Amino acid sequence: MNSKLAVRQLKALDKLNKKKKGVVEMRLAAQWPQKYQMLIATILSAQTRDEVTIEACDVLFERYPRMIDLSKATEYSVRKIISRVNYAPTKASRIIRTAKMIGSGRIPTSLEGLMKFPGVGRKVGNVYLTEAHRANAIGVDTHVHRISWKLGWTESRYPDKVENDLVKLFPLEHWQWINEICVRFGKSYGLSRKNENEIFMGKPFCVSKDRLVGWNN
Repeated sequence: MNSKLAVRQLKALDKLNKKKKGVVEMRLAAQWPQKYQMLIATILSAQTRDEVTIEACDVLFERYPRMIDLSKATEYSVRKIISRVNYAPTKASRIIRTAKMIGSGRIPTSLEGLMKFPGVGRKVGNVYLTEAHRANAIGVDTHVHRISWKLGWTESRYPDKVENDLVKLFPLEHWQWINEICVRFGKSYGLSRKNENEIFMGKPFCVSKDRLVGWNN
């Protein structure tokens, strides 16, 4: 895979998103007005549908509008609010501990600083940085991983290696858009793997059927 082809494919995904009604306007889990909300929502969104995360966070942020407020919450009260989020007990503990660590201070602007918080790995940290600061970073979630493998952007099954492959493949100015474009495409076209595969077998992707069936997620 060469860089120019990968960029053309990314732009084609974005074009398909813009072509389908409602995709560009679709709200994603990390999209909130305050950085505190972006970070907490992104932690909660791991392995949880965006719609569920947003619904839970609407209630959570109304109850705890500031990081310092969340730091004083009980795990029971938070767990009750986010009960529909996957792994709610663990995540309730993590976001409260994160809130206590930050308190009334500033949220770090580096991946290294963010990863000191419980529940923040490379994916969560990178998604937060792109949303909060439009940083040049790539958050590799399930959509990014699946699409990257199918299109030949990576040969790896490990997210950290996928991120490294994408960093090498794409010019810097495209990094911040990869997650958003792939997530919007995946939520709109990828719910049916058959539909997604048919798109990828056509122009301008031209992926072989053997390649597509090799992905068993």
